[in-house]
Amino acid sequence: MNKPDDLTAAARQAVLENVQFDDGRNARARIGFVLIPNEQTIEEDMIRHMPPGVGVYFSRATMPREISTESLAQLRGSLAETAARILPDDGLDVICFGCTSGTVAVGEDASCAELAKGAPGAKTSTLAGAVRKALTAMGARSITLGSPYVAELNDNVAAYLTGAGFNVVACHGMGLDYDTQMIRVAPDYLIDYARAIDTPEADTILLSCGALRSIDVVDEIEQRLGKPVICSNQAMLWDCLRQAGIDDRLPGLGRLLREH
Repeated sequence: MNKPDDLTAAARQAVLENVQFDDGRNARARIGFVLIPNEQTIEEDMIRHMPPGVGVYFSRATMPREISTESLAQLRGSLAETAARILPDDGLDVICFGCTSGTVAVGEDASCAELAKGAPGAKTSTLAGAVRKALTAMGARSITLGSPYVAELNDNVAAYLTGAGFNVVACHGMGLDYDTQMIRVAPDYLIDYARAIDTPEADTILLSCGALRSIDVVDEIEQRLGKPVICSNQAMLWDCLRQAGIDDRLPGLGRLLREH
């Protein structure tokens, strides 16, 4: 039987009187995400793929259940308050609004302004803005857009991309109304879906929406199609990390995180 690891009285007292600290789990960066109420994909994607030393924290804004331009626009009223609930004592390095169509409905500049009210001092990001920056980083010019959205929301995202200077050569939405449907779109289906919507005129494929599990298969889709593929959560991960000063190259998540 092993001898008990006994401390002397003096050693025990020294331990109790001198609490020792290290840098904690978020020594490199603290990133906060404002999500919509029924979102069920982004949290796991961000936690799974963040590099060591980067802490990720979440809160949820208020909106009706159905996903529409009108319901998404209502998110503006709660973005600041929701952002303010995330690490109010320690503060954040980056705060991100994690909804592509929500960013478009509220407006990218308006979304960032509301986030800044709630998390002063943090750099601001939005999912649509991250996609825009990712497409630019990849040198995209002509894009095929695929999404789970109904036609109205798909058209809104296409108009946002056109306004940002991209040529949307093809556009397809799955016609889904609720996040509870979008989160169940199978990753294997997304591979076939990307192949089906691809056109020779497009130099880049965009799979829009944080609810889709596109990040699981983005690397395989790129290999199948032989062209860059951007998906929402991949772009958001990349933008938040780079804004936080984290330059790690992450394998298995497409060219964006491997090369930029």
